[in-house]
Order: sequence, then structure tokens, then C-alpha cells
Amino acid sequence: MKLFVKGDIDGFFGLALDNLVQVLLIEALMTGVLGFPRAFVYSRVLPGVAVSLIFGNLYYSWQAKKLAEKTGRKDHCALPYGINTVSLFGYVFLVMLPAKLSAEAAGLPQPYMAAWKAGLVACIGSGLIEFAGAFVAERVRRATPRAALLSTLSGIALGFISIGFLLRTFAHPLVGLVTLAIILLTYFGRVKFLLGLPGGLVAVSVGALLSWLTGIAPQGAATLAPGLYFPVPAVSGILEAFSGEYILPYLSVIIPMGLFNLIGSLQNIESAEAAGDSYPTAPSLAVNGLGTLAAAFFGSCFPTTLYIGHPGWKALGARAGYSVLNGVFFTAVCFSGTFSAIAWAVPVDAGMAIVLWIGIVISAQAFSATPRAHAPAVVVGLLPSLAAWGAMMAKTGLRAGGAGTASNPFSDKMIEMFHSSDTWIEGAFALEQGFIFSAMILSAITVFVIERKFAKAGASSFIGAAICLTGLMHNYSVQQSDTVMNLSPHYRFFIAYLAMGLIFVSAKWLTRPEKEAE
Repeated sequence: MKLFVKGDIDGFFGLALDNLVQVLLIEALMTGVLGFPRAFVYSRVLPGVAVSLIFGNLYYSWQAKKLAEKTGRKDHCALPYGINTVSLFGYVFLVMLPAKLSAEAAGLPQPYMAAWKAGLVACIGSGLIEFAGAFVAERVRRATPRAALLSTLSGIALGFISIGFLLRTFAHPLVGLVTLAIILLTYFGRVKFLLGLPGGLVAVSVGALLSWLTGIAPQGAATLAPGLYFPVPAVSGILEAFSGEYILPYLSVIIPMGLFNLIGSLQNIESAEAAGDSYPTAPSLAVNGLGTLAAAFFGSCFPTTLYIGHPGWKALGARAGYSVLNGVFFTAVCFSGTFSAIAWAVPVDAGMAIVLWIGIVISAQAFSATPRAHAPAVVVGLLPSLAAWGAMMAKTGLRAGGAGTASNPFSDKMIEMFHSSDTWIEGAFALEQGFIFSAMILSAITVFVIERKFAKAGASSFIGAAICLTGLMHNYSVQQSDTVMNLSPHYRFFIAYLAMGLIFVSAKWLTRPEKEAE
């Protein structure tokens, strides 16, 4: 099989655009939401992103070539690989932003450094789970109901990705709705533009043009940063992160997100096999984990993953070369600083329809890829994530209104004010802490109840009770400008989950199936 064929050009544009949107988001969220200096992002973070991309892209290209040698076929397509969208949003809003707010409340200088260290810890944790799990991923997948995994991932996609970018779409309707129309035509309508132009390329190009014409872009003067930005090991940052308080508070995010990345990548390998490309599971997953670890070692806080859509890239004619081109492109633009010109000329708004589409697809998959009878369990799994997003929005609104300062801190009185409008905000704060765990547990319980496996439903409830004893779920404390996880036993929720479990365990003797009852 040749290293480059014509179809690799189309594949490269599609895969590079996916990753380009992710890198644009990294730059925008780190400088805008987290307050990182642009110089830090371009010199310390983006080179780490490039290392992780070139590492995995070259391996999966080589893997496709080896498979071609083994089978004698020339149509094998490399596994698509890049930055994990859900982890990007999850780590920014659930790990890095809380760490930054805590540092600000404590009066620490350069609070963005706390966000960076917390992000490094989360990325390393995800990488270790992905690497170690490569050898047991199949067992984990079989032991966990699919609805419990996908609905939790779907909740994050729906709340932290889809709704956020839907609001941005309607804030800039001309750019947002026109690019959304192009994406809907291409990906849901399954049509192609004339001259074979990729739909994603058309959407981003039109979005960038409209952004300039409507004054959305450029934002400020050109902030070009040409130069050589070679990756620098983040050893000191990692050591400080692991010696500080950046591990335990975020385990409730790190562990489930690592498992999701692992299982999601496994499912994408299965998708490739269904398309005729049978890649070995363990090394494919292990290299993905190593790519994530490489990202963290060189300063990036964002895990990598095997992308969905392998059959689509293969149908475009992509083989091994599109993966090489993707890795080389991002290495060139990140190491040379020319990505600063791209970020200035192409605002996030130009690609937000693609991110919105990703969120929609992930959310829809929770329903389409699970048994129809498990649909209620999917809905149950969505609710904690949406509650967590709502809690974050409520606190953001309070801070925008002047609360969360030394003179006007968050307090229990704030909760009482919410009560006056019949808003039980403490329930949202409780769900926010460890919401990934609670979503998985509640969804799994619902699946087992639907299947009348009451003993397993009880066991899931007891697991929830045990997690509440660690403080990794539902327990929070009110700080000056945020509500944060309180790592001490929460006995009220422990007793509640224990009581749930006892009800399910005793159902064998206290209930009978409906037909028998009739």
C-alpha cells in the first residue's frame, strides 16, 4: 500500500479540521475562560498538543501499513486520532476552572498556574487509565451497561458542549445558522458539495468569511507569535501538581473520564473492524494512552482519543497518508507559532457548528446505540450532567452579578434566596459534585431494574453509598466564589443510597411480576 494516495487529501482536510477546531477551542478557552497569557499557551501548551498528535498519527499510519503487508490489501484506512472533545470541555470546566477559582479565592498569584497543574494531573490520570485499561478494556465494557456509559458521556456533550455552542450560535445568528446549515447538509443530509469540497472545510471557510464581514473577527490587533516553540518537559509543573492538592478533589472527574476515553476508543476500533480494518485492540488502545501521557509530559492538559467516523474516512479514500499529514501539519503550525495567525484569522465561531454537531452526535448515540427498552436509563443518566451544567451557569451568573468577592462571598444565605423562588439549588450543588459517578450509578440502577436484575441494582446502590463515604460524590462546601467538593463522608447520602439498595435487594420477596400480579 502506498503511503499517500489521492483520497488522503480529502481525509486530511476532514481530520485536520476536526483537530483544528479543538486547538482553536484550547486557545480560546485557556486565554478567555481560564485567563492564561497567550505566550504561555503558545510556548508551553500547544507544543505538547503537537507532540501528542504527531506521536499517535505516525503510529496509526504505520499500523495501517503493517496491516496492508499482512493482508495484501491496499484499502486499509488508519485509525483517526486526535484531541478528545469531551475531555477538553470536561477538564476545562470541571477541573481547571475550579482550581483557578480556588487559587483566586486564596489570593494566590498567577491563579492560571493552579489550573495548569490541575489539568496536567487530570491528563496524566486519564493517560494511565487508558494505557493500563488497554489490557482489560473488553472486560470493563462487558461489565458496565452501555446506557450507563453512553448516557453519562451524552450528558456532558449535551450540557457542556451542545447547549453552550447553541447559545453562541444564536448570539451570532448569521454565522451560526449558516454554518450549521452547511454541517446539517453534509453530515445529516449525506450530500457532497460540488468539486468534492469537504463540508467541514466549506463550513469553516464560510464561517470565517462571515465573521470578518459582520465584525466578529478579528478580535483585537493581530497577535502573531512567529518563532520556534520546541516542546519543553513540564517536569517541575507535574511534580508540584502531584505534591499539591490537585489529585483527590478531581478523582470523581478523572476516573470516569479516563474510562469513557478507554471504552470510546475501544468502540471505535470495533467500528473500524466492521468496516474491514481489523486492528489489534491492546496496542491500539495503549498507544492512545501513551499519546495522552506524552501530551501531559510536554505541558498539554488535553487527552487524545481514537475518533469516531473511521468508515467515513475510509469511504473518502483515505488510507495511511492522511494520518501522517495531520500530524505533520499540527507539528509545523504549533512549533513555528503560525497557529497564532490561524487563531486570529479564524475565530471559534467559524467552527462552532462542527462542535455543536459533535455534541449532537454523541448525545444521539446514547439512544441509538442502546436497546430501546433502556431509553429511560439514558434519560436518567442525562439528568445529573444537566444539573451540574445548570449549577455552573447559576454560579457564573452570580459572579457576573458581583457576588463571589471578598465583600460579597457565596454563603448559605444565597441558598435561602434561591429557595424563595422555589429553586432547590443545593440539590444542583450536590449533583454537581461527582456527577459523572452519580450519572453512571443511577443509569446502571435503572437498566438493572428494567431487566429485573434487582440484586445488581442493589449492588449498584451500595457502590453509590460507598462512594458517598469517600466524599467523591454529592458532598460540597461553599467557598468565597464557588462550591467545591468536600472530601469527607456524606452520611445523609450514604444512608439514602443504602436504603435504595435494601429496597432493590428485598424486591425479590416483596414484589412479583405484573402479569403474575394480574
